[in-house]
Amino acid sequence: MNCQCLLLLLVCGGVSSVEVQRPRGVPLSKRPLYEENKPFTCLDGSRTIPFDRVNDDYCDCQDGSDEPGTAACPHGNFHCTNAGFRPTFIPSSRVNDGICDCCDATDEYNSGADCQNTCRELWRKEKESMEKLAEIAKEGFLLKQQLIQEAKRGLEDKKGTLSEVQNSKKDLETKVEALRTVKETAEQPEKVAKERHLKAWEEQKAVIRTEKDKARMAEVFLELDRNGDGFVSVVELLSHSELDKDSDGVFTEAEAQELLGGVDKIDPAAFENVWSNIKDKYLSEQSTTDASVPVEPPQEEIKDPVSDNDSETYPDDDNPEEEEDEEDEEEDDEMDDGDYKTPPPTQTQDKKDDEEGAMPPYDEETQNLIDAAQKARDEFDEAEKALREVDDNIRNLEKEISFDFGPNGEFAYLYSQCYELTTGEYVYRLCPFNRVSQKPKYGGSETNLGSWGKWAGPEDNIYSVMKYEHGTGCWQGPNRSTTVKLTCGTETVVTSTSEPSRCEYLMEFISPAVCQEPPPVIPDSDHDEL
Repeated sequence: MNCQCLLLLLVCGGVSSVEVQRPRGVPLSKRPLYEENKPFTCLDGSRTIPFDRVNDDYCDCQDGSDEPGTAACPHGNFHCTNAGFRPTFIPSSRVNDGICDCCDATDEYNSGADCQNTCRELWRKEKESMEKLAEIAKEGFLLKQQLIQEAKRGLEDKKGTLSEVQNSKKDLETKVEALRTVKETAEQPEKVAKERHLKAWEEQKAVIRTEKDKARMAEVFLELDRNGDGFVSVVELLSHSELDKDSDGVFTEAEAQELLGGVDKIDPAAFENVWSNIKDKYLSEQSTTDASVPVEPPQEEIKDPVSDNDSETYPDDDNPEEEEDEEDEEEDDEMDDGDYKTPPPTQTQDKKDDEEGAMPPYDEETQNLIDAAQKARDEFDEAEKALREVDDNIRNLEKEISFDFGPNGEFAYLYSQCYELTTGEYVYRLCPFNRVSQKPKYGGSETNLGSWGKWAGPEDNIYSVMKYEHGTGCWQGPNRSTTVKLTCGTETVVTSTSEPSRCEYLMEFISPAVCQEPPPVIPDSDHDEL
């Protein structure tokens, strides 16, 4: 009879198996489909054949189900019983090929191969490995319970801190508004006093300018009065062609007489009216003479041209231009009130200031008002800065409190932490719930491999995978992203990184927060297939 029956008699811990008859290569789960003395229907339903054609080394069924114990069908599967270890399937083409595939050697029943039954040894080794993993899972699960308790305490602490900070914010807001009123109250008399001081200085400068203008007018009158008769005549005025009214290049007597008010000559008193019309154009003969003579610059003022590489003489940290920029930024920060900023002086303004002198210092009363207003501004700015810091603190606390750190908050301990893994070329950095980055080991810029996106595990274990998205874009490719797979362990450490697809990274991460309560170890007798 072509039907090969198996008789399994296993003894393990006093437990023996029961005799089970079935065609060779058929698992117990499919035994009811192979009933001896009844026609056999191919498992794909394609045809029905006499039962004695099962395992007759000839393929009758397209799915190979009639030859589970031979190599006749190219698409068939042989079931390794592997009593004492783990049952498995192999392609039926490997049956009797001279190579031991089943640990119980049932696949080489007719090849003459010297196969040893290694199932018990394999199970012993696997059991040892499973026991170690179970021990790790057990220890990790205990650590997870501690993490959960710490997370609960931390959450309560943060809620308490948030409540305190929110209450302090109310007091601080009241303080800021009170200091704002004090500041605005102090700035009013300051503004009036500074405007009064500036007005007095403008009036003083106007007097200085008038006196200088009169002195200049007297000098010009004497310069024009060539014959010293106490008058400026049309002829004397004609020597200054720059006073040509229509700028046609010809300064006529009629134009000169018109400037003198229609008369031939005028005295100093009448020259005052003429001076207002010619002072902007008039060029002193002495200044014209001086301008025609080239002046050699003093030797010490001749400077060598600046080299293009001068900036290299300064270390990066000591570059004076950078320091000036930093100082300018600090000054801008200190001067918050736009009412007290003055526009940058022009060259003309600088020249006038040199001629008229610097503005005199404030009187004691005005200076006291300025000092009082500045003190009020400083106190207000300090309180406003403290309020901004409180707002930032509240936002951060609210974010952390509402964050999804797992069913029981077991992942909360990873928040604000970072873990690194150094490979041959790079240093990889994982900051859970923030970002993943990559930096060359021997110097270079950091590359963002993705920012926190979401938990991305399967529905039944969503907290087993983290997804980081929208990292630095690849050249002519997508933005980088990283998938972080979490496994149970007693440590918290990144164990490996890879790039299975372009710009898509995979990181293995061990954490006790992932550990589940370990199942009991299966005894040997329960692992035998009967």
